[in-house]
Amino acid sequence: MKARLKWVDGVCFMGETGSGHAVVMDGAPEGGGRNLGPRPMELLLLGTAGCTSYDVLSILKKSRQDVRDCWVEMEAERADTDPKVFTSIHFHFVVTGRNLKPEVVERAITLSAEKYCSASIMLGKTAAISHDFEIRSDD
Repeated sequence: MKARLKWVDGVCFMGETGSGHAVVMDGAPEGGGRNLGPRPMELLLLGTAGCTSYDVLSILKKSRQDVRDCWVEMEAERADTDPKVFTSIHFHFVVTGRNLKPEVVERAITLSAEKYCSASIMLGKTAAISHDFEIRSDD
């Protein structure tokens, strides 16, 4: 995997992924930025949510669950001193579908957290990671 990051100005950077996608990252005005894009740590949190959601949806589809929608709400805490690593991250999955089985949803989330999601397993080295979920019927 390769990526490239170029400084634009201040604390604004343009990142380009190996797959050819670009993203702007910037800081808050009080940190010298112009608020032109998300903070790097916000992208790390979103990337982790994307990684685990990819797993969860894949497992649910393979388990023949009729998923119609899925999102994750995250809340994270960071250390007060440098390096300001994540110290806790909570993932709240909301899964909508028809006749979804709670035990299957829970198993998918657990498998992602413990076996498949590289990002959350990596972040779990410094952060206490927790998960919960709710199922909303689409009947």
